[in-house]
Amino acid sequence: MADVLPYKPRAGEIPTNPGVYRFRDADGRVLYVGKAKNLRQRLSNYFAPLRTLHERTRRMVTTASSVEWTVVSTDVDSLQLEYMWIKEFDPPFNVRYKDDKSYPFMAVTLGDEAPRVIVTRNRKIPGARYFGPYPKVWAVHETIDLMVKAFPIRTCSDSSYKRAMQTGRPCFPGQIGKCGGPCSMTVTIEEHRAMVDDFVAFMAGGDERFTRELTKRMLAASAAMDYEAAARFRDKLTAIDAVLGKSALVLATDEDADLFGIAEDELAAAVQHFVIRGGRVRGVRAMTIEKEIDISTADLVDQVLQRAYGDAQDVPRRIIVPTLPDDAAELEVWLRERRGKKVEIAVAQRGQRADLMRTATLNAQQALIRYKTRRTSDYIARTQALTDLQEALGMSEAPLRIECFDISHLGGTNVVASMVVFEDGLPRKDQYRSFNIAETTDDTDSMYQVLRRRLAYLDRPEEAEVPAAAVGVPGESEDDLDEVVVEVKRKPRFAYPPQLLLVDGGQPQVEAAARALRDAGHTEIAVCGIAKRLEEIWLPGDDFPVILPRTSESLYLLQRLRDEAHRFAITHQRKRRRNDITSILAEVPGLGAARIKVLLKHFGSVTALRSAPPEAIQEVQGIGPVLAENIHTHLSSR
Repeated sequence: MADVLPYKPRAGEIPTNPGVYRFRDADGRVLYVGKAKNLRQRLSNYFAPLRTLHERTRRMVTTASSVEWTVVSTDVDSLQLEYMWIKEFDPPFNVRYKDDKSYPFMAVTLGDEAPRVIVTRNRKIPGARYFGPYPKVWAVHETIDLMVKAFPIRTCSDSSYKRAMQTGRPCFPGQIGKCGGPCSMTVTIEEHRAMVDDFVAFMAGGDERFTRELTKRMLAASAAMDYEAAARFRDKLTAIDAVLGKSALVLATDEDADLFGIAEDELAAAVQHFVIRGGRVRGVRAMTIEKEIDISTADLVDQVLQRAYGDAQDVPRRIIVPTLPDDAAELEVWLRERRGKKVEIAVAQRGQRADLMRTATLNAQQALIRYKTRRTSDYIARTQALTDLQEALGMSEAPLRIECFDISHLGGTNVVASMVVFEDGLPRKDQYRSFNIAETTDDTDSMYQVLRRRLAYLDRPEEAEVPAAAVGVPGESEDDLDEVVVEVKRKPRFAYPPQLLLVDGGQPQVEAAARALRDAGHTEIAVCGIAKRLEEIWLPGDDFPVILPRTSESLYLLQRLRDEAHRFAITHQRKRRRNDITSILAEVPGLGAARIKVLLKHFGSVTALRSAPPEAIQEVQGIGPVLAENIHTHLSSR
């Protein structure tokens, strides 16, 4: 492969102005759209020597056959143009968004003569004001039912409204008290419009004002002995309290903000968008993003905000993000044009905002795990993944059984290894294994040792059968037994050879695994490694990795195997450390299993317990001064 792209522009040809660039393939299809404050500086990164480029970026620039750019006058113009072109061309190498679902919204049709409140998934109703999104349809209906008790606005259909206004007979919802519009014959159009304005103001976050006014009116009516009016105001207050009870106060009562929590790995990202109005979470929206080329968190935030507010009608005054994008100032100008007022993009650093960001990020992490698990649990996806792996790795058959190995250690000590097994693309947790490694020089040596131990069982299948303990006849002592009944429990330990061995690591780990296969005489088993930094696949003896498409099911399967092996290794290491400290503490006179359990629970970690002075140990229930001193002395000497 040539190290210089044939379509690289000549020196000095690219301007230094801000602008937007497009990479196209031989057929003229737009592959990637990006913006830059300095086009020459940004594009020079793409035309660096190919060997220095990120693998994903290299694939994009080698797929392209030309690059073009458009100069604009300001950075804000480049932001706007980039958004328009991404929306128009849908480039395959830009991030791909996948909303988890089409979310329901509450909409108030302000463009109608007598506006009504409805549940809808249509975001294009002329003149409508939207609230949400809501996670479930029933949540919208429940909120509307409570709200119309406090603000009785129209809920009937347009046909019912027209028929009622023509005939002078209330609509059916109005007859049963479910519609408060003019069609119910209880209010005028002007009075109804005022109630709609109050409804919208309340949903937009003005709840304290309504609570104060209704309380004042209720007390005034009660003092005037107008108990029927006081009861009506009381019922409205109850309805408002019920609505507020559905959404806890998470920020200051005057806070209108959107908060974005993001969890990502090399292939995908999950976004949790919290809509906060009046200090309360009024809606939550989730989306997943597939990354086709390497992209930083700051650039990802930039793309998320463009998508969220490109066609938005409701832009808050503050947007809280995990990382500020590089062009935050230009984004604020772009958003101010949409809102008509100042917009601030900020990072949550402390207090309530930071707490809420942690909650949103946790939700995003769980959503990312669900997304990846769903990708690898579908039968069709699993079949496609195994077929793609067979082709990409040059195997003669699909790898129906894959074993993945990972090495974990604590600062070079406490070295352990894990083996996880997937059959037909699904985990076989009953066949997971863990290994303790006593002496090792590095990760490659550890990998070699573990694989030799595992492969040895393929040549000694009788050792894959684990005999159970001798079982005596019930009711008799062992000394009186004339015969001992031996029951053999057949457990498939290392019983089947894998078609593919996967190791967590790059070329060094793969070469160690290949050497173990050669020394064990099992070269019929394929081996590869997955390097976490670039998610590239390494084969033994190859100078360049295999690059699987980021959206491929095969890469998701390998990634899940690697992550599961890493999780299992860490779990085993923690359990081993816990068992070690339990054994050490058991040597202290007067310290039994119950007190050891209380000690570990109180300090939370072995490190904290080892560093604790006798006075701190003495604070634990059941530990006296002498025993605390003995524990401290014993741990210090080990």
